[in-house]
Amino acid sequence: MYQKVGKVAYKADLSNIQLLDDHLENPHSTFKTIHVGGTNGKGSTSHMIASILQEAGYKVGLYTSPHLKDFRERIRINGKMVSKQFVIGFVKRNWDFFECHPLSFFEMTVGMAFNYFAKQRVDIAIIEVGLGGRLDSTNIITPEVSVITNIGYDHTAYLGNTLKAIATEKAGIIKRNIPVVISELQKETISVFEEKANKTNSLMVLASNSVDRNYETDLLGSYQQKNSKAAVATIHQLQQKGYKISEKQIKQGLLNVVKNTKLQGRWQILQKNPTVICDTAHNKEGLSLVLDQLREQPYNHLHIVLGVVKDKNLNKILPLFPKEAQYYFCAARIPRALDVNKLYKEARNIGLNGNKYPSVEEAYLAAKTAVKDNDLIFIGGSTFVVAEIL
Repeated sequence: MYQKVGKVAYKADLSNIQLLDDHLENPHSTFKTIHVGGTNGKGSTSHMIASILQEAGYKVGLYTSPHLKDFRERIRINGKMVSKQFVIGFVKRNWDFFECHPLSFFEMTVGMAFNYFAKQRVDIAIIEVGLGGRLDSTNIITPEVSVITNIGYDHTAYLGNTLKAIATEKAGIIKRNIPVVISELQKETISVFEEKANKTNSLMVLASNSVDRNYETDLLGSYQQKNSKAAVATIHQLQQKGYKISEKQIKQGLLNVVKNTKLQGRWQILQKNPTVICDTAHNKEGLSLVLDQLREQPYNHLHIVLGVVKDKNLNKILPLFPKEAQYYFCAARIPRALDVNKLYKEARNIGLNGNKYPSVEEAYLAAKTAVKDNDLIFIGGSTFVVAEIL
């Protein structure tokens, strides 16, 4: 399971998912899809698109990863998680196949999602890419629209160590004659998408140019404006294909993302007086945006509960954090978590001061004990640190 152990669980190959899909009688071909990839923002964008379509009256499947608290968060229809009974039944029904074929956790889960959406007869499903794009298990679908959000340095061991190389892998979800929405103009990567779109005869829409207004959304991070434009540009493409979605439903969908889809962990305010905020941003580009917003918040003293996973480049992300904060270093309860002693040492070397704790829970408790009414606690650095707080 990549979520827990990382690289050893990753399979850059579509043969297994194609085998499973054939075994399940190709459920992915029975419903419409939207395919969402990118480095940052693909989860939020997926939830926004799903929320808008729900407001328009469609029965909407939503497949995302990773989960925070419950595996079933990954597979939803109109915001409701897949039932425990279906998960258990799916494994039982396909046990012999799984015994004979060494599938990854992610491959099994993609197959389960496609099978569930087909059986439940969804009108359309929003499918978030797991990692990369070209060789991701979700990439057997031919969607109504492909969407690619911000490109940044993440998972470089698998995708390449330049933005152009990473973008090339992400561009693998662009399909022949299928429109693709690019959420923002990045000079290092735009030529990659233009070249691929030309090769596949795909209309390329730059959301930052094609959507000329900012929409309000209940997702509070200022960085969500880019994601909302990508979602709206995607909806515009669906409208051109005959989907009935009004401007009012677009607005309502963006204002009710959390209510409709149950999204968590994106600039989520857990309490006030003192303010506690968590965010799952975990790479340079994502953290830069979140920490910029954090600096704009009113507070007397800033307390940061911080943990990361092993594959993060500390030289790139630690300098982003404010030196005036008090830090509570920790490690999530997964094998992928970076040892807290290493994080503590590297952070101290660049002037981030604080103490280390044996668990996320103890780090958060120490922060809550130290905080005063007009202070602020921020929890982040890793999806898995946030998961243990929620």
